[in-house]
Amino acid sequence: MSVAETGVAELPQNARSLRLGTLVGLRWLAIAGQTAGLLFVSFGLGYPLPLVECLGLVTLSVLLNLWVVFRLGEGYRPSAGAATAQLAWDLCQLASLLALTGGLENPFSLLLLAAVSVSATSLPRRSTLIIAALAVVLASLLAVFHLGLPWDPDAQIIFDRVYVIGIWVSIVCGVTFIAAYTNKVAHEARQLADALAATELALSRREQLTALDGLAAAAAHELGTPLSTIALAAREMHDELPEGPLREDVELIMSQAARCRDILTTLRSHHDTPGDPFAAVAVSELLEELVQPHDAGDGLIDIRTEGAPEAEPVVQRSVGLLYGLGNLVENAAQFAQDKVEIVANWEKGRLTITITDDGPGFPPELLTRLGEPYLTTRARGDSTEPGGLGLGIFIAKTLLERTGAKLGFANATPEGRHARVTMVWSRDMIDQGLAP
Repeated sequence: MSVAETGVAELPQNARSLRLGTLVGLRWLAIAGQTAGLLFVSFGLGYPLPLVECLGLVTLSVLLNLWVVFRLGEGYRPSAGAATAQLAWDLCQLASLLALTGGLENPFSLLLLAAVSVSATSLPRRSTLIIAALAVVLASLLAVFHLGLPWDPDAQIIFDRVYVIGIWVSIVCGVTFIAAYTNKVAHEARQLADALAATELALSRREQLTALDGLAAAAAHELGTPLSTIALAAREMHDELPEGPLREDVELIMSQAARCRDILTTLRSHHDTPGDPFAAVAVSELLEELVQPHDAGDGLIDIRTEGAPEAEPVVQRSVGLLYGLGNLVENAAQFAQDKVEIVANWEKGRLTITITDDGPGFPPELLTRLGEPYLTTRARGDSTEPGGLGLGIFIAKTLLERTGAKLGFANATPEGRHARVTMVWSRDMIDQGLAP
């Protein structure tokens, strides 16, 4: 089942999961361990080693930590490239310390695996391959180029070449195992977490839809009786009133009551009648049908099609599709000043419908949140713009996503005016019949 079919927003594929505080904390731990080890060997054991140069390398890591913390903050989540660069520095700094203190003969050469392990568990596969390759290169250089191991000057220690080669082989094997196996396990764990999150989102959205369906059915049932009473009273008043403005107002009430009755009938029937010969309709005809209630003949709504007429898609008429598109058209007509433009394009293997009005546009601060429930730009208490619950766009977006559409909200002008809603369906999905 695709994301569009479940009505779940697509999960980010490049999520920055590694927090900067984690890298900084690991580096502080390494700095503390390196400093303690150097001081113990130099002053505790009395072994000669280039202490100034070693402490200089440790100081560079301290400065790096202080710089990234004060500049970015520990809560910052670096990109994969930035995190890879920091781990590469940690590897090079450790390799430099090892080169000054015996190379692979130093038992702490095993710590070359630490950066590979961090990358394998938290960064993409490409980053892990880069860190793993760097670790192998550094281990190979350390096997050849390094100073002597700090040791008792009165005793002589000699490591056989085969022993050093064995250490190199063990480090390379450890790097390969961690980069391959650990990264695969971590990747599968992330996939499972994403799948669970998608499932929770699907269940949450389905519960919202079920609640809305129940609310619609209850509203249709409860409003039926008072609406019939209004229509009956209006009809009696119409018969008794002479020609004039008051009679015209009563006729308007009767026409709107009839429209409300049609809407309630639509809400009661969630599926089209099986075998209905009019269930399938061309896109242009569907749009004409949707704009008819909102077009008073003043040319407010303009429909334009782009694509070969013989290739025009035929879609299945469904309550979700009709209500979702109709709601967006109604919103555009309400906020437009002089024109609403609807463009249907069926080229490049997909159907794209764009609705653009020449109104004030979407508020920039709400643009990224459009489609959330209870989000409205209308001020309560405004006599010209009555306040609402902000469920209109949420319901339209949810119902259209159930048909397989991908929606986008934007403003058509650089000044942030003229609201535009774009809906895209794949042609294959349309040919197979849109989801209900």
